[in-house]
Amino acid sequence: MFFVLLLTSVFSFAQAVTEQFLVKGNCNMCKARIETTATKAGAISANWSAETQTLTMVLDESKVTCDTILKQVAEAGHDNEKFKASEDAYKALPACCLYTRGSDKNENVHTDSDSDAKQIEGVKITREKEATAISKKEAGLIFNISSKELLKAACCNLSESFETNATVDVSFSNAVTGTKQLKMLGLDQKYTLLTKEQLPEIRGLASAYGLNFIPGKWIGGIQLTKGGSTVVNGYESITGQINTELLKSHDDDKKSETEINLFSDNNGRVEANVTSTSPISNKWNQSVLLHGNGTSGDTDMNDDNFLDRPKGSQLNVAYLLNYNDLESSGFASHFGINFLQDERTAGQIGFNKRIPQKDQSLYGVGIDISRFQLWNKTGYIFKGKPYQSLGWMNQLTYHQQDSFFGLRNYYGKETSYYSNLIFESIIGNTNNKYKVGASFLYDKYDEDYLLDNYKRTETVPGLFAEYTLTGEKFTLVTGARVDFHNLAGTQFTPRMNFKYDLTPTTIFRISAGRGFRTANIFAESQSYFASNREIQVINNGGEIYGLKPEIAWNYGVSLQQEFKLFGRKSTLLTDFFRTDFQNQVVTDLDESAQKILFYNLEGKSFANSFQTQWDFQPVKNLEFRIAYKYYDVALDYLSGMKKVPFMAKHRGFANLAYSTNKTEKGRFWSFDTTLNLVGKQRLPNTKSNPAEFQIGDYSPSYSTLNAQISRNFSEKIRVYLGGENLTGYQQKVAILDAGNPFGNYFDGGMVYAPVMKQNFYVGVDFKF
Repeated sequence: MFFVLLLTSVFSFAQAVTEQFLVKGNCNMCKARIETTATKAGAISANWSAETQTLTMVLDESKVTCDTILKQVAEAGHDNEKFKASEDAYKALPACCLYTRGSDKNENVHTDSDSDAKQIEGVKITREKEATAISKKEAGLIFNISSKELLKAACCNLSESFETNATVDVSFSNAVTGTKQLKMLGLDQKYTLLTKEQLPEIRGLASAYGLNFIPGKWIGGIQLTKGGSTVVNGYESITGQINTELLKSHDDDKKSETEINLFSDNNGRVEANVTSTSPISNKWNQSVLLHGNGTSGDTDMNDDNFLDRPKGSQLNVAYLLNYNDLESSGFASHFGINFLQDERTAGQIGFNKRIPQKDQSLYGVGIDISRFQLWNKTGYIFKGKPYQSLGWMNQLTYHQQDSFFGLRNYYGKETSYYSNLIFESIIGNTNNKYKVGASFLYDKYDEDYLLDNYKRTETVPGLFAEYTLTGEKFTLVTGARVDFHNLAGTQFTPRMNFKYDLTPTTIFRISAGRGFRTANIFAESQSYFASNREIQVINNGGEIYGLKPEIAWNYGVSLQQEFKLFGRKSTLLTDFFRTDFQNQVVTDLDESAQKILFYNLEGKSFANSFQTQWDFQPVKNLEFRIAYKYYDVALDYLSGMKKVPFMAKHRGFANLAYSTNKTEKGRFWSFDTTLNLVGKQRLPNTKSNPAEFQIGDYSPSYSTLNAQISRNFSEKIRVYLGGENLTGYQQKVAILDAGNPFGNYFDGGMVYAPVMKQNFYVGVDFKF
């Protein structure tokens, strides 16, 4: 009898086929309902993805048809490409499962009354994306930022892509080079894993200027993970991860599209972007991304004879090639190549970069960067097992910087190779998933600072495993990795994220995890090079500049509450995160106003971050986002426990966005404004300077206001006009002793507020 049953099972599996259909839903409750309904209706296995809105089924067509299964899925409340749920079934779903429904004329789906009608071809179910959405299905606290959000501001590059985001703080780090830096959870961006296409991006020698290397018009979307992120992407994440996805063709869009963007502001910056996505065949598509910018003119709004932002240019070119044959062979692959040349000149007005610094009296800064990247991501989904896949990612990066800051030279070269192999499958069913894999990181550094040369090679093979348990109301993701660092020793990195749906509209999360990194003290501290501070490293016996690696634990808790206000969706999110350093490379600006000290932490270092954010829509087309942030960040310096400088304890944020109804020809107006309130910040100790070159213990509070108006004349033409820092707030003294830049007290790194006053810009987008 057993043998007969076995033969029957084998024969049934041999007759099994795999089919994919579009099915609408929102969250893990939707996932459980759709998959359970499909299997009860006769599917051998079923897996539904909220990201792609796709149900993948394995079934024996001799026993059950796809139509039978999809009809029952519709009866459970979920529209799909063949059947539309009744209004009663849809309304019976929990609030968190109420997906966005389109009109019948746009969706081309069957109703229950015409289930025997001829199948309609070319079915396409669309779901309008929110500009920024908090993922309800992920265990971690993840914000999905779409291109719609990026259109609210100028977004010339990645550093400006968070102007309308309350989680990330954007600030100038230097009054001479004009670079911007991100901060998250009260800590510098070096503690956040910054990736592109899930590959390491802004790290190493690219730390200071890397945010300028990803043009805003190239960005297809951003995923921001707050707190502990997955161990799959490496060990360097401490405060979270920001991943940028480049613009690509969509699998369901076989049309070519080219967009030209032209941009200019009233202070001499111009840029042009060309993005083109097109299919090559049914399985191949490509993207060509071009960017060029230039800044001219002598902008000096505070009359200190220094440029408020550098002059220069950038040429940036990328080519992406994508292969997708998941339905047939199970293979998909993505290739990318990127070349960048960036040069900038800053310093006193009239400085001539062609003349050596030693031969002229004016102070100058020159930064020339060349960067080349080549990467590939290949994946395979096992036939008949849509839950089982193998992925392999590889990237090669070469980065070179030649720079000088007055009489201070800094040259650096980095060759980096990264590889990550990931296998994903299930244990029994899709409620029990796991990932295992191996990674390898190779970094070769060659740096010259003044007369000293620093060379090192880091090799880091690693192993990792991650397990995901999904229940009806909870999701647990726990993982660990071990990395064998040739200079930092063996490092163990555990992480955990847990989500529990207290109700369909109330989500509770907790997270905990460890991260470590090796500090690149010169590349990461270039904002202080435009000064005459002497750099001193206090050797602690480590293998990297004589210093040991940085190690920290991060813990977080959050509560997400959705409710109806004025009959419309409203979301309140409150979170608290704490970071505790076991070891840290301290950048000490307090010991002396004429020195920068680097040394390993002896004592405590922590960062507490509290944020509450409210997103609501009081009326149609009007979106409002307000937030309050509290930071408590301190560490033990040589001179004792102090608050970390340039970190406001209190911050406020408000964003207001409104758009008119879109006409049949695609015409509409959009209005957006963002207000930032920044509390007082502790400033480094400058009491060893003469009185006229001292700054106070704390900065004053200030506010900034950005606004933009855009007009879509059609689906193809858009014009926008905006202004930054409309409050006109400007740091009164951005450079200490600006009149004597080669003297002992010159310092351009004491920046806590905008250096430039109002800046106005205009841009136009053409699509064809």
